[in-house]
Amino acid sequence: MSKLIYTVSLLALLTASAGAQELIVEPVDDDIIADQTVSVMEAAQAALEQAAADLSDNLIGETLPDNDIQPYPSSKVTTRYFGQKDSDIVSDIPYGKNDEAGKTVQADDAKIYYEVYGSGDPVLVLHGGGVGSSYEMGRFIDELSKDYQVIVPSTRGHGKSEIGTAKITYEQKANDMLAVLNDTTEQPVIVLGFSDGAYTAYKLAAMYPQRIKKIIAIGAGEITPQTRIFPTPKVDDVIASDEAFMRGQIDIMPQVEKLQDYWDDYYNFYNHLTVSKETLSEVKCPVLLISGEKDTNAPLDTIIAAYRMLPKAEIAIIADAPHQVFLTNFAAVWDNIKPFLQK
Repeated sequence: MSKLIYTVSLLALLTASAGAQELIVEPVDDDIIADQTVSVMEAAQAALEQAAADLSDNLIGETLPDNDIQPYPSSKVTTRYFGQKDSDIVSDIPYGKNDEAGKTVQADDAKIYYEVYGSGDPVLVLHGGGVGSSYEMGRFIDELSKDYQVIVPSTRGHGKSEIGTAKITYEQKANDMLAVLNDTTEQPVIVLGFSDGAYTAYKLAAMYPQRIKKIIAIGAGEITPQTRIFPTPKVDDVIASDEAFMRGQIDIMPQVEKLQDYWDDYYNFYNHLTVSKETLSEVKCPVLLISGEKDTNAPLDTIIAAYRMLPKAEIAIIADAPHQVFLTNFAAVWDNIKPFLQK
């Protein structure tokens, strides 16, 4: 059953209650008590009227799909990436939610949302999968947009992009990104991708080599079905683990009612995926492969294997860093990227 979610401030009622207690302290005679009783009733009536006004002013809900994923109070919806800590250095620009820079393009059966920043040679920035978002790439976008035209899509099933009905494949992901590129620039592009975004970059370069100038691939090594098994997350569990992030995403998703089914398909796809020599050997452009030493999603031996399969690869391993290496040591990652961009 669809429902509407409301919030009502009780502050006025609590204030009136406190006021009523003050009004009847130390009564002097019956007339004073009568006057104070009238005052209490007037205060209560005012509180009820204020509560009704608050109900109207603070209506924040929307008609919900049957899966009952509820919108989060707007005062608590912020642009953030999954697992973001208060101490993290983040961008001031709400990447992925910035309508002033946002556009959509039809890619087969889904509308793909993207944003464009800066001017110059084009750079396509691709976030990670699952709980990935454009905002996690914010510091890259901040730096790149000083000198480049930066194209920032939300990939299918993420942020403001639709899920569609197409079977999940890297061919489909590459074609989605080709639609974005064709809508934006005729020039060959540099692609900076993280995790799923980097695997999409490999496939994009293999399928459409004339469109890709070079790739910066972060956390994306060789994959075989035995490499890693990801349990399928449940939407409610992910909300519980980072509610502010997930409510912020749910707030902008155009097909949120399909999210759990999409994740079921998405992680089944990942767990049966092969990205090996057949694909990597077809990536003819230069590739800078960056990895955290302690990446458990793409372990170091898989990164080295991919490095050996890519025809024109360089490699940078950041000491003591995890999968999200650029979130824990952005300076080291950026110091490796800058000279590669200038070659």
